[in-house]
Amino acid sequence: MRQVVLDTETTGLEPEAGHRIIEIGAVELSNRQLTGRVFHQYLQPDREIDEGALEVHGITAEFLADKPRFADIVDEFLEFVKDAELIIHNAPFDVGFINHELTLCDSKRGRLEDHCSIFDTLVLARQLHPGARNNLDALCKRYEIDGSHRELHGALLDSEILADVYLAMTGGQVTLSLGGETVEQNDQTVRPVKRIDSDRSSLRIIKASESEVKQHSDYLQKLAKSSGSKSVWEALTERG
Repeated sequence: MRQVVLDTETTGLEPEAGHRIIEIGAVELSNRQLTGRVFHQYLQPDREIDEGALEVHGITAEFLADKPRFADIVDEFLEFVKDAELIIHNAPFDVGFINHELTLCDSKRGRLEDHCSIFDTLVLARQLHPGARNNLDALCKRYEIDGSHRELHGALLDSEILADVYLAMTGGQVTLSLGGETVEQNDQTVRPVKRIDSDRSSLRIIKASESEVKQHSDYLQKLAKSSGSKSVWEALTERG
């Protein structure tokens, strides 16, 4: 499945209050690999930027003064995400803003969900780590992903970091084959398991020494004393 990891920056927190998108950043994944295709655009919002938002992303109205408006790039954006699975952290926020922009631009284009599917990594993170902090910075720390160059939020940078976080959270195989070919997992090559020759007469058998047997027996007795019952190993030994 083709996937697009996406993030936005905005003038504030609520599209219902007239806030707008000022940056869209997205990177493409194919077969769990970054393809190098990106969509990145700063946007003129035609309104002021809230002080709180400015502290988060550092994007000023002066910088955006000569940038295109969402209506100017909407077709290019929709073409980039078409038929993909969008991967977004806290998806209702970004999707809500994009749908607001689509409504202002042209109601005939429908909603974002009409063009692609949505996967929320925040929902996944809460399932994997209930009760823990699950913002992007916390996930970077948990999965040992370098986010040290992220002094301010930026849509393209955050989408690149989120791609790494998503791949780390989902883990698993990139491709799976049952025909004995190479299996790729987390960008590492795992070779197929080879059976040992059925003739094992040449295998060397090393038996435990009397000292090692005594140490093992003493350890089992310690376990039994601390747990109040015999260990499974001891019970099996007595049985057979």
